[in-house]
Amino acid sequence: MTERHNVRNNMHSSRHPLAGQTVTVKSGPYAGQEYRIEDWLDRVFGMSWMDAAGNPTALKYAMSGQPMNDEVLYGKVGAFGEAINAAYL
Repeated sequence: MTERHNVRNNMHSSRHPLAGQTVTVKSGPYAGQEYRIEDWLDRVFGMSWMDAAGNPTALKYAMSGQPMNDEVLYGKVGAFGEAINAAYL
């Protein structure tokens, strides 16, 4: 489990260990694609994806079939910002 600080939003208190790196997604809807990790999504957005009403990336994540938790990263697949659950790395 990762370190948390903000109990209300359940936000990560430190950067993801792979932040700033490009990885190949191992499984899930983006399997096999290169993913440039920016950081935990809650640190980038300032809130959980579940609280980001109207945000296109959060909406896409909600409909993607990925796990419904806050172990979610934000980064780029090509030129597009995408949310990917850390379990898929």
